[in-house]
Amino acid sequence: MGEIEEDLARVRASIRRAVLLRKCTPGKLRDHHDFVIPSEGSLSIYRNVYAFYQSYIEMEKRFKIWTYKEGEPPIMHGGPEASIYAIEGHFMSEMEDKRNPYAAKNPNEAHVFLFPFSVANIVRYLYKDGLLNFWDILRSPISDYITVISNKYPFWNRSLGADHFMVSCHDWGPYLSGANEELYDKSIRVLCNANKSEGFKPEKDVTLPEVNLPDGFLSNATTKPSSTSRSILAFFAGGAHGFIREYLMHQWQSKDKDLLVYEYLPKNLNYIEFMAKSKYCLCPSGYEVASPRIVESIFMGCVPVIISVNYSLPFSDVLDWSKFSVEIQVEKIPEIKRILEEIPVDKFKELQEGVEQAQKHFVLHRPAKRFDLLSMVFHSIWLRRLNLRLPY
Repeated sequence: MGEIEEDLARVRASIRRAVLLRKCTPGKLRDHHDFVIPSEGSLSIYRNVYAFYQSYIEMEKRFKIWTYKEGEPPIMHGGPEASIYAIEGHFMSEMEDKRNPYAAKNPNEAHVFLFPFSVANIVRYLYKDGLLNFWDILRSPISDYITVISNKYPFWNRSLGADHFMVSCHDWGPYLSGANEELYDKSIRVLCNANKSEGFKPEKDVTLPEVNLPDGFLSNATTKPSSTSRSILAFFAGGAHGFIREYLMHQWQSKDKDLLVYEYLPKNLNYIEFMAKSKYCLCPSGYEVASPRIVESIFMGCVPVIISVNYSLPFSDVLDWSKFSVEIQVEKIPEIKRILEEIPVDKFKELQEGVEQAQKHFVLHRPAKRFDLLSMVFHSIWLRRLNLRLPY
């Protein structure tokens, strides 16, 4: 334990040095031609590119995650890989993959410890309509699992769970994490439903981007988001669930030929084609804060317009979302068209260039590749562990 903490102290020093000198120390394990530090004065989507890149290099050299082996599928060691919760299952599967360089060979070398339960599968297999005490029933596998782990191993007790994490894309993930007080208050919760008004703490928790894979197949991002072929100012199509979408529909549905808002797209129209023809793609929250439209927009080279309350955006500790998205407050929904039309052409082109830069961070590969979505989630967890100083 002491060796790990001493090594992490050296990592923090190397990141501070990279920021101060504006120069990163090349890694020895990988070829780094696939990441180019932006030149002085050019557009950068990173809050501090030197801090990010040096941290990423250090992560590749040493980061190790131990996945507890106890438990049986389908509730443990797996999850849905084809649905709106697909990222939950793909993360679990990635951790079970022997090719994963971050998987620890033994728990004593691990920086963090993964609880391999799937909230989506807990809900799928244990929830029944009409259950009066369903919260207790759904929480019990999580509570029991932590009890088993804490009685069998020393790792949970020595940090009170601060170096442990769970992953959930189900809307109920934050509520089920309340099965254990330390899990909720101290552990790293990697959640799609990253709602700061419901206990999500960006300093210790991680936002998991929501990726909708109806058929389970992965897809590639549009490599060059052309601006000349984008004749639609803004576009949205989706269910009117939640007060934000209801307000959006009330103000804009079928009311403007430049700002197209649909409650579900007619079958003769193509959703992807509309995104590809739009300059801006509206990404309003529904019942919960997360929306797969953010990733879809970035995929299609369409500048995402975030309309949400209390949502902690993915990877926002390293990415500057103002460089590749527009954020509009809910009360400004009636002014969306004016706000977007007043964005200068040059500014829009910068935003679109930022989207192009950001695309590589939102593509899902299996196995994971450098800087892709899963690797950025690993990096977010790595950062939380770097910020945690455990006693030697």
